[in-house]
Amino acid sequence: MLVLGLMSGTSADGIDVALARISGAPPHLRTKLLGHTSSKFPDALRKEILRVAEQHPITAGELSQLNCRLGEVFAEAALTACRKFRVAPKRIALIGSHGQTIFHQGKPAPYFGRPTASTLQIGEPSVIAARTGITTVGDFRPADIALGGQGAPLVPYADYLLYRHKKLGRVSLNLGGIANITVIPASAKPADVIAFDTGPANMLIDALVAHFSRDRQRFDKGGRLAMKGRDIAPLSATLLKEPYLYQPPPKSTGREYFGEGYLQKFLDLGRKYHAKPNDLIRAATWFTIVSVRLAIELFVLPKTKVHQLIVSGGGANNPLIYSILSEFYQHNGIEVLKSSHFGIPIDAKEAFAFALLAYETFHRRPSNLPSATGARGPAVLGKISYAPPR
Repeated sequence: MLVLGLMSGTSADGIDVALARISGAPPHLRTKLLGHTSSKFPDALRKEILRVAEQHPITAGELSQLNCRLGEVFAEAALTACRKFRVAPKRIALIGSHGQTIFHQGKPAPYFGRPTASTLQIGEPSVIAARTGITTVGDFRPADIALGGQGAPLVPYADYLLYRHKKLGRVSLNLGGIANITVIPASAKPADVIAFDTGPANMLIDALVAHFSRDRQRFDKGGRLAMKGRDIAPLSATLLKEPYLYQPPPKSTGREYFGEGYLQKFLDLGRKYHAKPNDLIRAATWFTIVSVRLAIELFVLPKTKVHQLIVSGGGANNPLIYSILSEFYQHNGIEVLKSSHFGIPIDAKEAFAFALLAYETFHRRPSNLPSATGARGPAVLGKISYAPPR
């Protein structure tokens, strides 16, 4: 099959599209990434996505409209990618669309008298299927949550297929809006894989940059702003007390925890410690690095011998983050590589993963890893929206 994967993360900075050729079945699944591109949301639409994801009020009617409008945008991204890849849409067998997360409560919380976990991704798959003429799989996370899992992370299934090795223990680190790791011991079986969100990656840095630039900049290009900042020891010590860092996996997080409220916490700390804007951006960058290091040191290395750390996601483009992690781990005998070393560009892996998950769903095979999500057992993920008859 030729399969398109569509992915928009917690930063809502655009839609990544990956074209993959996939055949066979586990453990002999054959995959190849054929192309990757991305498209941005219109500015006004992105602001509304972020506003809703920060849990600001929205009516049922507005949410319904936003869901279908995003379906149109995802469909446009898929068709634009087909033109770029010079592949006719009728040759594409399947689309896997992650959608846009606007709420994620992976751990049950009290709700009307009963602990409830839930997740909501919008970007209506039926609209995508109708506009593109391609059968579309979406809404991947609820099936795992229904079995007691956290509905995240789901990319570890792809990590396992891509990076498992007979002799090498590997950790796959994705630095998107949120940072997450997948731990794949040498000669691992699926049940040996663990994965979890370590904390914020680009989300907090981007939020600070947007705040201080009054939305003229979206991210710290090349880590230049952080490099101009100074380290403030009491501020760093306060950040190290963050409880999420010490919570054992399985665990997942998102904008509900590290979004607007956490940005305000950072700004309050900045005033307390007389930090300048670049000092706070540097602190957020350091917080990303230390959260990854703590996660690996507390929950991975005591149990698993790690030979390689494989880095992907937009944060891999931040030379400050990448160089500090590389220097630290290589000093400790762990080789640090970008996912591009394995044929998957750093911005393509998550979109590629949802192409793979859609392929498995279409063939009625489970693709969650209960050892990563905490689910009671395997789940066939997603819901299928069939293309209109040709």
